[in-house]
Amino acid sequence: MALLDGTTQLNKPPVQVSDDARGYYTLGEPLVDPVTPTGPIKDRWTTRKFDNRLVNPANRRKMSVIIVGTGLAGGAAAATLGEAGYLVKSFCFQDSPRRAHSIAAQGGINAAKNYKEDGDSTHRLFYDTVKGGDYRARESNVYRLAEVSANIIDQCVAQGVPFAREYGGLLDNRSFGGVQVSRTFYARGQTGQQLLIGAYQAMERQVAAGTVQQFTRHEMLEIILIDGKARGIIARDLVTGEIQTHLADAVVLASGGYGNVFYLSTNAMGSNVTAGWRAHRKGAYMANPCYTQIHPTCIPVSGEHQSKLTLMSESLRNDGRIWVPKKAEDCEKDPRDIPEEDRDYYLERIYPAFGNLVPRDIASRQAKNMCDEGRGVGPKVGDFRRGVYLDFADAIARLGEDGIREKYDNLFDMYARITGENPYETPMRIYPAVHYVMGGLWVDYHLQSNIPGLFVAGEANFSDHGANRLGASALMQGLADGYFVLPNTIRDYLADAPFERIDESHPDVVAARTDVESRISTFLSINGTRSADSFHKELGTIMWEYCGMERSEEGLRKAIDLIRELKASFWTDLKVLGTADTLNQSLEKAGRVADFIELGELMCIDALNRRESCGGHFRAESQTEDGEALRHDEEFAYVAAWEWGGDNGQPVLHKEDLIYTAIEMKQRSYK
Repeated sequence: MALLDGTTQLNKPPVQVSDDARGYYTLGEPLVDPVTPTGPIKDRWTTRKFDNRLVNPANRRKMSVIIVGTGLAGGAAAATLGEAGYLVKSFCFQDSPRRAHSIAAQGGINAAKNYKEDGDSTHRLFYDTVKGGDYRARESNVYRLAEVSANIIDQCVAQGVPFAREYGGLLDNRSFGGVQVSRTFYARGQTGQQLLIGAYQAMERQVAAGTVQQFTRHEMLEIILIDGKARGIIARDLVTGEIQTHLADAVVLASGGYGNVFYLSTNAMGSNVTAGWRAHRKGAYMANPCYTQIHPTCIPVSGEHQSKLTLMSESLRNDGRIWVPKKAEDCEKDPRDIPEEDRDYYLERIYPAFGNLVPRDIASRQAKNMCDEGRGVGPKVGDFRRGVYLDFADAIARLGEDGIREKYDNLFDMYARITGENPYETPMRIYPAVHYVMGGLWVDYHLQSNIPGLFVAGEANFSDHGANRLGASALMQGLADGYFVLPNTIRDYLADAPFERIDESHPDVVAARTDVESRISTFLSINGTRSADSFHKELGTIMWEYCGMERSEEGLRKAIDLIRELKASFWTDLKVLGTADTLNQSLEKAGRVADFIELGELMCIDALNRRESCGGHFRAESQTEDGEALRHDEEFAYVAAWEWGGDNGQPVLHKEDLIYTAIEMKQRSYK
């Protein structure tokens, strides 16, 4: 269908027929991005940057912005807005911005530079990302991401980020899952750390210049709304316990993802959803919460008392071959004693075109299938072997041990330290684990939530990855949002600033602060028998079992009932030691777990409503004859944006239809 802007609509708006979640939610008004661009897709971002209003340098010095989070998105945004002259307050709960979880990203960052002359382009990066996300992302946002990707590399090289280089001195690239070109720039296995140091030093330069004020060991516990606009936050000093009020003209949340709702994940132990969830309870929509990513290459669970899982970079799938024994009776053997003809290189067998480089969701589900068949390897945890082999024998024979060490040395060393096994001599053992979330707070094309003045960047928003994130795209999105997108969109909002001055005596400010103090007092006064950790672990078990790699109507209904029982128990049997006026990690954890419990219920309702399989969301009722994910575009080609329904009410679902004009929706195939 031809549109007025000269483009052609390639799909029909969805009409949902099935309703598995009937009775669990209320249907709200349809949602439309009010600032979505039109016209040819390659011109949309350029046109929008020009159309957005400017703020002159003298006025910027009068305007203030709060940024929560100092990872790649938050650190880059603070550095860029500070450089522009705005007054920035930067908050993180770590003791240094350099400890943000972005540091843990290992494998690389994507950019459409086509240095390998292998057919890459902005359009191909756009296509791969939309396809990899199973056609559940906005095309305008994804094209913008692909368009600015090349600028990120230039920016980081100028900062001194030590990307790997070829013999001639040019930047090197490697492949990642879901693509057939080499577009991933990397710094051995510590790309996230090096990029974060680049953003950190850029931000510290602005700290020294006086445009950025830094607050470490501070946790945001509430957002302040004045006349419906975000005007500040309530934060707790985690060292002294002091409750503080911070006011500004706009607030940016760059607080990361919520993967720790599963308890066991690759996320840092402190990663949480509290900043985003506090905003959600104040009216910000939470979009696609069921879209969580299971990473295929993690060190397997080793026992009952584990509290953290370790990621092994997806870049290892460039040279490592994934296999399991063909016969279950061989699973206890030393893998070196299993002959080639008795090995099942199942990804190469099932997906010959992509092999070991299929997207993460597909690689994860197939690893689960192999273990469910009884062909998992490694020690039993309970009565189940959770592991498949990632074997570098062929790569070592081809490149030599020194060649592998040059590319992956710190990753191999990390594996050896954790497992006590030498991966140069025996294959690594890997198994899928929760890693990243594609869901997050709903934002428009300008990265502004439905609350005016509240912007959301990086993993904390939902905007760019659809139902599945391709490897090396998280760093790309974080830096794109922080360095190039947000600074060009927030100025259109701030063109109306500075807004009316408010102080801490304003009734809405007092109410927000009182809510925080009351909540803390409640945690301390319950005086039950169970720690917050015990509730978190129980929640994680429920989420992994019923809302993990495979979901079903029956399982999700059971999970919702179990979470509601857990929530009731939490608020009557929680035990928080210590007091509020000092360092108290037990109190910190209680607040985070309370938010995780509410989020977990919404995730299950969202997953129950979406009776289709797409990307990281796999419904058992919706699969092809050979077990692949089966989408239903005619019903579910929409963003599910959930509105808080109150403590005792139902969440309200607002649907934003996904309309494509530049790419045709197809069932994914990597065969």
